[in-house]
Amino acid sequence: MDGLRKKLFSRKSLGLWIFLGVALAVTVGLAVFVSPWASSSPDGLEKVAEEKGFSGAAEDAEPAWSGSPVPDYAVRGVENERVATGLSGLIGVAVTVAAAVGLGLLAFVLNRIHTRKKAGGETREQPIET
Repeated sequence: MDGLRKKLFSRKSLGLWIFLGVALAVTVGLAVFVSPWASSSPDGLEKVAEEKGFSGAAEDAEPAWSGSPVPDYAVRGVENERVATGLSGLIGVAVTVAAAVGLGLLAFVLNRIHTRKKAGGETREQPIET
């Protein structure tokens, strides 16, 4: 594990860490400060539904996102609509980053297990000569 730590925090990987930090800062900035100013006009799908006359059918049923932690891009209990939208953007970024880091760690661990099994005496497949 010490070798991994040296690789992750070496001078070689400094540029990667700077890039990831700046990318995360830009993403959080967009989610928190720009998303509250997004247009509230209907998107293309809603516009077509209105033009074709079936947008009311969807409004009669309970929306699928009603049980969501951040339904309709708003955080429950926050009265200011812009703040609620910014918070929901921040929550979305946090969940996405956590999922990406979790999948990355899972892939790393599975790769190490696979590598150790091969080194532990399993035979490697040899190419078939023709």
